[in-house]
Amino acid sequence: MVSRQQLEQAGLSAQQVRTRMGDGRLVRLHRGVYAVGHDRLREEGRWLAAVMACGPGALLSHRSAAVLHGLRPAWRGAIEVTTGWHRAASAGVCVHARRRLAPADGAVVRGVPVTTVERTLVDLADVLRPEQLRSALVRAEEARSADVREIERALGRLRGRPGRGHAALLDALAEMRERGGDRTRSDLEELFLSLVARAGLPRPRTNVWFPSPDGGGVEVDAVWRDERVAVELDSWRHHRGRDAFERDRRKANALLLAGWTVLRFADADLTRRADETVALLDAALRRGPVSSSRR
Repeated sequence: MVSRQQLEQAGLSAQQVRTRMGDGRLVRLHRGVYAVGHDRLREEGRWLAAVMACGPGALLSHRSAAVLHGLRPAWRGAIEVTTGWHRAASAGVCVHARRRLAPADGAVVRGVPVTTVERTLVDLADVLRPEQLRSALVRAEEARSADVREIERALGRLRGRPGRGHAALLDALAEMRERGGDRTRSDLEELFLSLVARAGLPRPRTNVWFPSPDGGGVEVDAVWRDERVAVELDSWRHHRGRDAFERDRRKANALLLAGWTVLRFADADLTRRADETVALLDAALRRGPVSSSRR
């Protein structure tokens, strides 16, 4: 994919561009944006073309950004792009002109300039129903791809901008705080150790490093070595993004193969479901080591 400006910088004249369009070497996607040789684009390609058509600094946004970030399953409408100035929309592109488009609100995901997850959630508040917004927030929470405080900062940067959904977003964020969406890893660790102490269970070792055969290793939040029980505390602020998600899964798999019982607890497990969590921990500690040999 290439822009008219890039073609000009490469030395092509307007006539040469027209010639290449005529023989199929360039395919016009939007005004000033071309595919090279064909127009069979994947979704990321269509998103990138729409962003390029809206000029420097433009970002994929709103429902289109939500799909890219995994916050919404699909969006069949026009591709939504936010720019820092008013600009005529290309066919199939919905342009949102915003004077306040801070550098902190932008990212690049899979090669596409896009609003951050936090800014995307703020923008979604203006275009989704409250229940749809809550669903997007839940997806962000489950994927650990956003941060309550960063969402609030993104909202604060737009203070004074009319937004019919801002009240709904603030309500949803309050619910998220109740679920522990703003706790840090150390907060959860203190909460967990306090729960263990109140239940009369033996105190675990915390932040234990396990070396791996490849020379690396993993850090586990809490362990009882004799019983071979490991606990991972899922802090939304600490365990964020796909890399962290995959790293956590690899860590758990390695421990399971070594005969450990691996338990994962989030904020709600240590607060609203504390009795359940204590019972589960007690049962795991009483059971002791699990054989890692094949049966």
